[in-house]
Amino acid sequence: MKIVVPVIALLLAGNIARAEIGTISPADARLLIESSDVSKRPVVIDTRGGYKDYFRGHIPTAHHLNFDTLRGTDHGVPVQYLPDELTKALLVRAGVDRNRIHLVYATGDKLPNDEVLSASMVAYVLEKFGVKEIRIVDGGLPAWQNSKFPVTQEYFGNPSGTLPENPEKEIGISIDELLQRRGQSGVVLVDARPRNEYLGDDDVWLRKGHIPGAISFHWARLMEQDNTHKFRSFQQTRSELEAAGLTPDKEIIVYCGTSREGSLLRFYLKHVARYPKVRLYEGSWKEYVSLKQHPAETKENKAN
Repeated sequence: MKIVVPVIALLLAGNIARAEIGTISPADARLLIESSDVSKRPVVIDTRGGYKDYFRGHIPTAHHLNFDTLRGTDHGVPVQYLPDELTKALLVRAGVDRNRIHLVYATGDKLPNDEVLSASMVAYVLEKFGVKEIRIVDGGLPAWQNSKFPVTQEYFGNPSGTLPENPEKEIGISIDELLQRRGQSGVVLVDARPRNEYLGDDDVWLRKGHIPGAISFHWARLMEQDNTHKFRSFQQTRSELEAAGLTPDKEIIVYCGTSREGSLLRFYLKHVARYPKVRLYEGSWKEYVSLKQHPAETKENKAN
């Protein structure tokens, strides 16, 4: 008889063979949070932009880290990632620690509410700064509450953390490298925004359309319809990804409007589908449109 040991049992026993970035169910997240071994309890990060939402109720032991405190205007371009030293200070103050598991969540269960993207953006920043143990709570706060698990209004402050010594900066890509890689054999550039923005039918952007050569794959296609914070399985999305030309043999560069939508698509491809070569153009469309020496296009592209 084959005995299947739950993943959570291995986590609590401290027998993880390798570090992991991925998703975790609310039930397994609760087991970690309530572990009798205090040293095994995770850092829980509520990433919602609305601080009043945190005040109204959050997962027990959650520390509020507003995703947008990690970004600001730089050289006139809004919502650019902060300089490394400022980001490190914010992460350390939030209790991010190289020796602990990090549970990240938000709300965002129904479109057009897209707060799930704040969770994937914070997960991306943690990964970039070398954190190896990151789990997005699958289904977010709505799934937690639907499971009848407790929420609290009590604040929770983590002790200062210690960041890893070796960051993973290569998971991001700059505009200069993107322009060098774009169009090369085996490289796919993908725009994670809604299709109308990709085609230039919007009132948002300084310039309309997308980076020349980019294909379109809206991030929401990867999420459950009744809870857009819950990821569809790779078995469910594999045919859609392959039809779009997003396959594991490709080098995939993801971008969107400000990097949040791109962070979710990258998270899914890298840590759910387990594609080996996926990077995020952090500057995304809001930076690209300010560089008027580079063209935009509105025609639809298909991957080779």
